[in-house]
Amino acid sequence: MKTYFVDSFTNEKFKGNPAAVCLPNRELDITTMQSIAAEIGFSETAFIKQIKDNTYSIRFFTPKIEIPLCGHATLASSKIIFDTTLFDTIKFINCNNIELFIEKVGTKIKMQFPVYETEETEVPQKMIDALGISKIANKRYSPINKIILIEIESAIELANLAPDFTALINSYTGINGALVTAISDNENFDFQYRYFWPWAGTNEDPVTGGVQTFLTKYWATKLNKTKLNAYQSSSRTGSMSTELLQDKVFILGEAVTVLEGEFIL
Repeated sequence: MKTYFVDSFTNEKFKGNPAAVCLPNRELDITTMQSIAAEIGFSETAFIKQIKDNTYSIRFFTPKIEIPLCGHATLASSKIIFDTTLFDTIKFINCNNIELFIEKVGTKIKMQFPVYETEETEVPQKMIDALGISKIANKRYSPINKIILIEIESAIELANLAPDFTALINSYTGINGALVTAISDNENFDFQYRYFWPWAGTNEDPVTGGVQTFLTKYWATKLNKTKLNAYQSSSRTGSMSTELLQDKVFILGEAVTVLEGEFIL
């Protein structure tokens, strides 16, 4: 099975978020795909298969579970298709039959994702302590994504968070992750964030595009602007531009291929 490793949301190798892109030449069952994702060990592995012309099915697996949407693995998959075909647009169809429209814009890739609402929620003190947060500015919950959003006041504190992941995973059940965000202290960006998800994937996702389904609207409403620049202050770092347009969010980013090979099945 042709397999690629791609660093997403960066133009530098070994930065951004690594994703595996697999192109199976036959149908694979869920157990096999899950085993492959666990073997590779990246936060996400994408399996793509051409349906017709520039339309592809796409499925995403963490080392633990299948998830319906993933920004950086979609970006990685798009990078491979654009580099190996003559297409300049792509339509992906995910496991929930959601259509993701992708286009090539110069050296960057523009992805169209749906927008999801957030609602008020309570965050237990155990989770706050496990994350190492001193003070919360706001808290929301994305029910479709099963992600808790926590805003704090300092981008410096955000960058310096060192969660106790054992305590974190024991502080809450029934969610996929906890996203911590703050207004940026860098004039080139509007907001910064980090995403911790030991419940469903790895301890920390280096750069996360899928959370923009609700995070872009959160900051667009707060900052009263529809075009934003985001920075993920993980150890690998990464960035993207987003634009809110009614019920859609456009995510613009770059990616770098670092490995091409064959996965032996």
